[in-house]
Amino acid sequence: MKKILNRPADYVDEMLQGLVAAHPEALRRLGDDGRVIARAGGAVPGKVGIVTGGGSGHLPVFLGYVGQGLLDACAVGNVFAGPRVADCQAAAQAADGGAGVLFLYGNYGGDRMNFEMAQELLELDGVACDAVRVADDVASAPPAEASKRRGVAGMVFAFKCAGARAAEGASLAEVAAVARRVAGAARSIGVALTPCVVPESGQASFTIADDEIEFGMGIHGEPGIWRGKLKSADELAQEMLDRLLPELGLQRGSRVAVLVNSLGATPHEELYIVYRHVARVLESIGATAVMPLVGRYATSMEMAGASLTLMPLDAELERLLKAPADCPFWRVG
Repeated sequence: MKKILNRPADYVDEMLQGLVAAHPEALRRLGDDGRVIARAGGAVPGKVGIVTGGGSGHLPVFLGYVGQGLLDACAVGNVFAGPRVADCQAAAQAADGGAGVLFLYGNYGGDRMNFEMAQELLELDGVACDAVRVADDVASAPPAEASKRRGVAGMVFAFKCAGARAAEGASLAEVAAVARRVAGAARSIGVALTPCVVPESGQASFTIADDEIEFGMGIHGEPGIWRGKLKSADELAQEMLDRLLPELGLQRGSRVAVLVNSLGATPHEELYIVYRHVARVLESIGATAVMPLVGRYATSMEMAGASLTLMPLDAELERLLKAPADCPFWRVG
């Protein structure tokens, strides 16, 4: 294992210490174990609080999107491990401005169980709560079983649109409705070229030959759809589109949000080669890419690879996507 760290057991906590030290104007660290990241200014009175959570190793997801017009707090787990129930509760308490709390997180068993338990406990204390799970990874289950899909980079669009709606002063029901619309609309798929190393284990998350790729692999190394020889960028981008477009119903005049995301090690240059092909295909069918995002938005440690997320837009979702937002990793407007 070659990593810049001290003790593997201290990896997450020392990362959080550095994050807050670097961005004290934006973030603070809370919780009895320091595993909650919240907005430095505290909960906004009268605004719906939006809380997420999940394992470390995916920056900017999850905690990286705590900020204005985005999330209010995040419960942080170990690398690729869900957060504790107590931290989910503490994150919600830090985000609660009196208008209710929305839990917005990826569709993973451990996260689901702990957030559901935290929600029950908060509701017993009189806190109005709702929850939306993002399940956008088309490689993880067929359309008929979409509720079983994993949550991946589509969460970025959910955080952005729900956060913008909350910032407008919308009610908990209205913010949750926007989050559900995004979760129902966004579709993603990825391809991995290399594994990553979880510090606590010191071992690669999987093995793959130097001339192979895994198409459809999840952000924790979950198996994909197929493994085979490396293909060209255009071939990979086209297969991603072939998997996503049939579920989106795009037509001439459609407007669509596009995210070409590095899984960690893939450089921007290669991502722009992928985007080049995606843009050409969208143009050929008469669809317009809106505010395309190309870069590191949802990673898997140092894994080489990329994912593509597409989300059809209506006027409201486009307005919310373009609304001002500011966090240490992303600024809009």
